[in-house]
This record gives sequence, C-alpha cells and structure tokens, in this order.
Amino acid sequence: MNTRPPFFLNGGKRTPVSQTPHAINTITRKIWICVNDKSPDTHRRLKILKNIELFITKLFIDLFYTIMRIMANLFDYLKWRGDLTFKQSPFNPVDNIIFCQLSYLPLDEIAPGPDTKTSISIGEAAEIFDAKQKANELRGFVMYKDDTNFLQTLGQTERFKNCGLFNYVNHVDIAQEKQFAAICVKFETSTYIAYRGTDVSLVGWKEDFNMSFSDAVPAQLEAVSYLKNAAKKICGHFLIGGHSKGGNLAVYAAASCAKNIRKRITAIYSNDAPGFHQHLIDSKGFAEARDRVYSYVPQSSIVGMLFEHGVENLVIKSSQAGIMQHELYSWEVSHNDLIRLDGLTQQSIFIDKTLREWINSLNYEHREQLVETLYTILTASEAQSLPEIGDDWFKASGRMIHSLKNIDSETKANVRKTITALFQAAKNNISELLPERKKKSPAD
Repeated sequence: MNTRPPFFLNGGKRTPVSQTPHAINTITRKIWICVNDKSPDTHRRLKILKNIELFITKLFIDLFYTIMRIMANLFDYLKWRGDLTFKQSPFNPVDNIIFCQLSYLPLDEIAPGPDTKTSISIGEAAEIFDAKQKANELRGFVMYKDDTNFLQTLGQTERFKNCGLFNYVNHVDIAQEKQFAAICVKFETSTYIAYRGTDVSLVGWKEDFNMSFSDAVPAQLEAVSYLKNAAKKICGHFLIGGHSKGGNLAVYAAASCAKNIRKRITAIYSNDAPGFHQHLIDSKGFAEARDRVYSYVPQSSIVGMLFEHGVENLVIKSSQAGIMQHELYSWEVSHNDLIRLDGLTQQSIFIDKTLREWINSLNYEHREQLVETLYTILTASEAQSLPEIGDDWFKASGRMIHSLKNIDSETKANVRKTITALFQAAKNNISELLPERKKKSPAD
C-alpha cells in the first residue's frame, strides 16, 4: 500500500503537501524579485516568469488530482485511464469491479446467449441499450441509478469499447427459487466470466437466505454448469468473478468444477460476497483454487462478513456508509487499484461477530423456518420484486400484515425465539463498539 504523502511539483521536484507552504514562499520570493528587478536583462525576467507559470500550472493540476483521489470511483477511473488499452495497462482490480457491475445490466436481447458463437462489442451494446432506455423498455430492470450512464461511458473508452460480450444468460425460476445471470467479457489479453449478484426479485433474495441452511442452492449448481460450457468457448486461461452473490458463485464454481478447467483460471474475484459452509472451505477443489481467490470487502462490510471465506479479506475504502458500501460505485480507486485500508471498522467487526454467533446458535431447521416465514410474508404482497412492493406500499403492507394471521402459533413462537437470539448475540458482542466510543471526547 502506498503511504507516501501526495505531492506538488516544484521545478520538477516532488514537494509533499506538508511542505507546500515552503514551496509557495519560494515562488512568492521569485515573483517579488521579478517585479522589483530593475535590471535591463529581459531574458532573465522572462525566464523567471516562465518558471512561475509552469510551477502554478503544475501546482493546480496536482492539487486537482490530489482532491479527486479522495473520492474517485470507477467513473473517474474511466475518465483517467479509459484511453489506455489492456496491452498498454494490464488488467487490474478496478477492471474487475467494472466487469462485475456490467453483469447487472439487463442485456437480454442485446448480448448473444449460449446458443450462439457470436459476440457484440460494448460499444455496439451501449448504442442498443441507450435506444431501449429512450423507448422506456428497461423500466424496472435497471438496478442502480448510475447504470443508466455506465454502459454509455464504457462504450466511449478505448479500453472497453471493443471488448466482446457473449454467453449471456439470465434465469429466474420462482418454482426452483433460483436467480442466476452471467456474462463473458472478452478483452485484448484474456476473458472475464462475470456472475451477477442478487437482483431485485424476491426469489433472488430468498435464494440468498437459503444459503444459510442449504449445502448448495440452484444458482451455485448452475454456476458450475455455466463455467463448464463457457470454458469450451474460451481459448487458454481466463478470469472469473462477481459481486455479492455473484462472488459467491464464482468461488463456488471454481472450487467445484473439473480440475482441468480450474487450472485455466488465473484469478477468482469475490467482491463483498457472502462465504460458505465449512465443508466447501475444506474441499480439495477450494484448496487448489485458494491462492487465486481475491476477496474484497469495504471497511464496514455486512454482506461480505457472512459465513466462511477461507482466505484473508482485502479491505478497501468506500465513500458510502453502512450497507450502502455494498455498491461497487462507491468503492474508491487510485491510479489502477482499489484504495486499501488496514482493517475493518469496529461496526463491521461487531456485525461479523454478532451474525456468526447468531447463525451458529440456530440449527438448519430453525434457519429454514425463519427464512420461509419471512418469504411467505413478503410474497403475500403479491409482488415479485422489491420495487413492486415499493410502488404500492400501502396495499402491499396491508396484505403482508394480513398474512401474519395465517402463521401458526408454534411457528410464531420459534421465530420470536430466533429474533431474541439475534438480540442476545448483539448484546454479547456490544463491547466491540466500546473502543470507538472511548476515542470520542465528551464534547463530541
């Protein structure tokens, strides 16, 4: 991690910000000399003025980039480095989150599916996507507000506009309680297989919670099958990754696929993704893939703290707070990397220990009962996605409240015990928050 202070340029020399007053005093002295110089040496005066102009220009340029680095995100990365091809600047962790964010876009009828060998460039896909947006055909399918400009921005950069999209799938099956989507991105030097995380569908969230009591959920099984089929279309080595549940699917697929496929994977990216039950961490496949797994979590991660990961988490900086740090758009970048931090916040450690203690206190039956009960209440709203619940919250909430009457007393009692156990776990770990409190003065 680069711990050197930001600098300003002073006559070609690096001047740390902490020494900037001295540099400014130096240039002020030069200006004073120039103004009060009575000698007829015009050449000398012009040389001094030129040095002053150069210094001030460089000072403001460096000041601008120093300020921008404070909260730079993937959009800033596209502005700064979008003109560099992958041959000029190799694949890096920021490219990883860009491809993961790309997997969330509704590219149905835009990107070629698994039944064809064709591909479409990001630039071409951006034009079609833009036309669909203007025709209001994507309403309700775009997850993040920044997604509307994301693909257009990608399509205008030298780095990404010619990347090929292929093998796109998007399967949502309410009966199987499955939500799965993935896409392959071919760039100059390799291919990245990106698994989508949880979308806005209720069944997608249900499948996430099913992970707490299931050895394998349908999306994980399809992730392995998808990897097997995609590997047939890819020459040589490739990368694999995802965000949220997508990161879980990437690691699961890499650990569960055939050995000859696993050998071809150069890196596995898990971006703020939930982990696994211990049996997968102890598997031979995971052991063979472990040294290629990169697990990134923001400083106050919640989702990335769930279950076991089997590798050390790399803590990165997010500009958001709490659960909003889960969004990739909030992850801060510098140059060609994610900004790293030394460790998690006290709040994240508290949440991690609380959830671990709570989940471990519940057997699989109680976990399943809680998940099924909550899902029953949500589906009583007659909505199939979270936005649909929000669109008509009054009616939806009325239906959900009414559904509580249909839950038997034994189930209610068990759910109540489960929730009580959560509060007890929080109480047991509240000391994790005390160090931060002690740092605050009474005036705070």
